[in-house]
Amino acid sequence: MSENKKLFIQTLGCQMNDTDSVHIQAELEKHKGYTATDKLEDADLIIINTCSVREKPVSKLFSEIGQFNKKKKEGAKIGVCGCTASHLGKDIIKRAPYVDFVVGARNISKIKDVVDVKGAVEISIDNDESMYEFASANTNRYRVGVNISVGCDKKCTYCIVPSTRGEEISIPPEMIVNEVQKAVNNGAVEVMLLGQNVNSYGRRFSDGREKYTFTRLLQDVSKVEGLKRIRFTSPHPLHMDDEFIEEFAKNEKISKCIHMPLQSGSTEVLKSMKRGYTKEWFLNRAAKMRQLVPNLRITTDIIVAFPGETHEDFLDTLDVVNQVKFDQIFNFKYSPRPGTEALNMADKEIPDEIGSARLTELIELHKRYLEESMPPLIGSTVNVLIESLKPNGEVTGYTDNYLQVFAKGSDEYLGKFVDVKVTDVTRTALKGEIIS
Repeated sequence: MSENKKLFIQTLGCQMNDTDSVHIQAELEKHKGYTATDKLEDADLIIINTCSVREKPVSKLFSEIGQFNKKKKEGAKIGVCGCTASHLGKDIIKRAPYVDFVVGARNISKIKDVVDVKGAVEISIDNDESMYEFASANTNRYRVGVNISVGCDKKCTYCIVPSTRGEEISIPPEMIVNEVQKAVNNGAVEVMLLGQNVNSYGRRFSDGREKYTFTRLLQDVSKVEGLKRIRFTSPHPLHMDDEFIEEFAKNEKISKCIHMPLQSGSTEVLKSMKRGYTKEWFLNRAAKMRQLVPNLRITTDIIVAFPGETHEDFLDTLDVVNQVKFDQIFNFKYSPRPGTEALNMADKEIPDEIGSARLTELIELHKRYLEESMPPLIGSTVNVLIESLKPNGEVTGYTDNYLQVFAKGSDEYLGKFVDVKVTDVTRTALKGEIIS
């Protein structure tokens, strides 16, 4: 095995992909002697970890790997991993013969086995990695992501994830707690628990053990000494029962920010999406959380112009936005995805100009709310975990309810919780002065 081999990874998509990339790096460091580099031109191995969710993922993939092939040094290998890899498989190598191997999102543990096998394709969505113990990453990060499950059992009609990541299987709780403990031992103070649908955790394990609950997992993880903050994504509104909400409210280690993917405010559209809940259920869950957690921030995903969405359906979405007052919205205009049930709804697709107008109206509505809600924070004091140093002499981090804060500071604050007095705001962040 040659010495000093360099690995470059580009990650697209969600936080689960970020964690998968960490696992890829750790496995290749431990088993194949690679060390990470930020310079593509120096790399002996280039990996792109792909996403199938965002718009035009296939064209983006081939554009990226084409650029990689032009820039890579002689002899460097290229690998494609992730959800688009699961979806396209060997077709990637057919279209781009300079790609050396393909590894799907459910096969990350095989990376060490295929990295030296020209033309290898591992994309089975039946592969079970839930009991696999990945190598520990030497990342020195204050916040780490920990996968709690693989796959997804939901059948949302717009989503390709179940066909790229397979059926949902939960990772045993003792393995999760052990990984959290190791991360804390390495300096982490915050953990992000990751799954396609975290609060359905514990319904199926590979070893057939009895069912478990996400609420119980939160309680177990919170017992890890030295762990200061727990976050998770994404919960499904349908499974946000009272027990979960009450644990969220009372557990002091749980960050008081929750991502509640609405997708649509129309019960009819939600039914067409196969989301499983109604407008009224979502509003009830959000109201209960607001009642129990005064400083709660709620973020969400919204798709406008889903096939068949009427003007009245869109008004229902605006109504939910007005009632819940989301602190952050990831807005999307519907676009068809291969392998999804919604592809069969082409006759109901909304004209592009109508979809664009709805998206603009939603964005402007949310901007107005943020312009009203952020300025009152000026003069307040917030507690912030400082995570990174900016080139302009500022440090940045996040509050307990996950609002980003910038302040003048040096690397002495990295990894520490500090109090910051807010002196200015934007629509999405705070600026201030460190006072302790």
